Amino acid sequence: MRKGEKGILAVIGISVVSLAAFHYIRDLGQKPDPGIPFYSTASKEFSGQATKLIEREHCRDCHSLWTLKNILESVPAPMLDGIGSLHDEQWFYRYFSAENPQAIIPTRLKPKYKMPSYAKLPEAERRMLAKYMASLKVKKWYLAHVKKAEHHALTGKD
Repeated sequence: MRKGEKGILAVIGISVVSLAAFHYIRDLGQKPDPGIPFYSTASKEFSGQATKLIEREHCRDCHSLWTLKNILESVPAPMLDGIGSLHDEQWFYRYFSAENPQAIIPTRLKPKYKMPSYAKLPEAERRMLAKYMASLKVKKWYLAHVKKAEHHALTGKD
């Protein structure tokens, strides 16, 4: 190996070690990623049944669940991820049974995107939706963010 080649290899080696040390030191002060904050307490079988009902009723035309919204393809309806940490099963049942859901949660959405009434669905289906929505939880560290986002989506206020 020639003298010039040794110098180039030394510079490359020093650069690689310096870059690795920089990234290691920089990452020391960072908190670990807390992971995905959303989860469900529902069984896999019950989730499957509820998901079929959600698909049949076209809930995902306006809402997102377990996915990120594409702002260009969706309306500003609340995400359903973690919504069970905001309300209990009885609240959801009353909401799904209401003839006018906007009387419970006022909305600023266009009429074609407003929450429809599910009062005409059979009671068992309304209870299933209520139980499933109540099972959609969010970890406590993320709950404040979800509450603020839901309030803003529904009212347009911070």
